[in-house]
Amino acid sequence: MTTLADSPTARPRLAPWGLGLAGLAALLAVPLYASPYVIEAILLPFLALSLAGLGLNLLTGYGGQVSLGSAAFMAVGAFAAYNFQLRLGLGLPVSILLAALTAAAIGTLFGLPSLRLRGFYLAVSTLAAQFFVQWALTKFGWFSNYSASGVISAPKLSVAGLALDGPGGRYLFSLAIVLAATLLVYRIVRSAEGINLVAVRDDETAARVIGVPVLRTKLAAFALSSAIIGVAGVLWAFAYLRTVEPAGFNLDRSFQVLFIIIIGGLATIRGAFLGAGLIVVFPLLLARISSALFDGVLDAGVLKLVERIVLGTVIILFLIAEPNGLTAILDRATARIRAALRRS
Repeated sequence: MTTLADSPTARPRLAPWGLGLAGLAALLAVPLYASPYVIEAILLPFLALSLAGLGLNLLTGYGGQVSLGSAAFMAVGAFAAYNFQLRLGLGLPVSILLAALTAAAIGTLFGLPSLRLRGFYLAVSTLAAQFFVQWALTKFGWFSNYSASGVISAPKLSVAGLALDGPGGRYLFSLAIVLAATLLVYRIVRSAEGINLVAVRDDETAARVIGVPVLRTKLAAFALSSAIIGVAGVLWAFAYLRTVEPAGFNLDRSFQVLFIIIIGGLATIRGAFLGAGLIVVFPLLLARISSALFDGVLDAGVLKLVERIVLGTVIILFLIAEPNGLTAILDRATARIRAALRRS
């Protein structure tokens, strides 16, 4: 059993200066050198999925609460932000804040079963959120402004009169939000609340005995996680897809976010980014490889099936060989490089 002294909360893997340098490098280099294709096809989905993985890792990795409803909370955030702007004429920052609060409220509601349920049973109860939210968004046309197809165009990104609708603007907007959310999660997992999360995850009974408010900690984890995932939904719809539709937040998306934290590493901040990077880049690499080897013989359906088979195999291998994910592999590689440099 992991102790508090060995927990990621006691020894966080992401230093503020490291985050600042990485964010500054990305902020300066990408708009100058990256092509629109790289921004549109890789960086924007990477940022949105990293943020969703960060939110789920806070709940599942640090808090030990299993959730299969991530895409539902992404949908709540996206549709809430859209309607706050459409119905109330609010600015984008205020709409995103209110969308996060809306997602937090819905997440807390569906997190109530966690007060009684654990493990598989909790996962099934959160799965109900996925089906209910998608059904509600499809059934009631008000959410999509009575669009016949259910697909609506996201409003243009604009902050304080500054248009951010181009690839570079949408990238900088997404990057700023992801950096802010990452710093927030970093502060949370280093705080007393973070220690409480790890205590509840490791042994709920022992946590209750030492005075940890277990019920409040669980609901707070669901609320914070859902709020962050809701903001990720806004980025996915507004900055990346530029459309808002229920089909974009289906069960496959929930599993995709779950795979991100499994591959990247549970209870690590870096794990969300490493896992999202693999999930985003892998299909593109597979398409390039199949095009080079088979010269277009494989159609899109077969390619999608191959992608799922290979990705499923990778996840199984990670669960067997390296449960701590890419973060642990990167740590070992870094340690070996440092040792080699010291010897030389």
